[in-house]
Amino acid sequence: MENEKVLALVNGEEITSEDLNRFMQSLDPQIAQFFMNGEHNQELLEELIFQKLLFIDAKEKKFEEDEEFKKALEISKENLLKTYAIRKMLEEIEISDKELEEFYNAHAEEFDVPGQVDASHILVEDEEKANEIYDKIQGGAEFTELAEEFSTCPSKANGGELGAFGKGQMVPEFEEAAFAMEVGEISKPVKTDFGYHIIKLNDHIEGKKNTLSDVLADVRREVLKVKEQTAYMDKIQELHGKYEVKVLNEENKEN
Repeated sequence: MENEKVLALVNGEEITSEDLNRFMQSLDPQIAQFFMNGEHNQELLEELIFQKLLFIDAKEKKFEEDEEFKKALEISKENLLKTYAIRKMLEEIEISDKELEEFYNAHAEEFDVPGQVDASHILVEDEEKANEIYDKIQGGAEFTELAEEFSTCPSKANGGELGAFGKGQMVPEFEEAAFAMEVGEISKPVKTDFGYHIIKLNDHIEGKKNTLSDVLADVRREVLKVKEQTAYMDKIQELHGKYEVKVLNEENKEN
């Protein structure tokens, strides 16, 4: 390629910038991140040079003629060919605008952003204690200070703040109470399996109904996933009809 830059010559064989890029892409992402700024490219180049030396030495010793190597090569070739065949099969998949629209219409609610609430709470084990705390709040005591002092939930470190959550994320009794409250309201003690909660509603976060254009990339990704699965299963069925398959086990092996 014209844009490739030759970085080194090892016994006359080139190591190019493209070789370096491919090697970096083959690394674990966390390790590759270390080399992204280019300051450590020399270390990568040294490793490529070492690998090229190993390759040249292996050819000189005719390792490729070893039976063990030939067997490993055939296994690698088979695995590579299978992966390539799957990729070629999936490359043929096309998605029309109509398919995207039909999928969205059938699953529109799944792409909506549900409403949430933001709440804080004070959790204690005893109902009597919960009522005492509630009375203190009604008398003007600070909710956050009481949460830090009395709550048994780890959220006490943040004054009882739980953050935003949607339906299905909290136990039913807590969720039902929180979603029924007004912003700024503080509930009487609510009993759950965890104990007694005094809930303060900080905010109602409205849900959003997304249009197809809002979530087009997500819809395309889901449609592609479905079509890939269908194509894969169809191909399996086609090939089972084309080639003979015999499953052998101890029970049906011939003597």
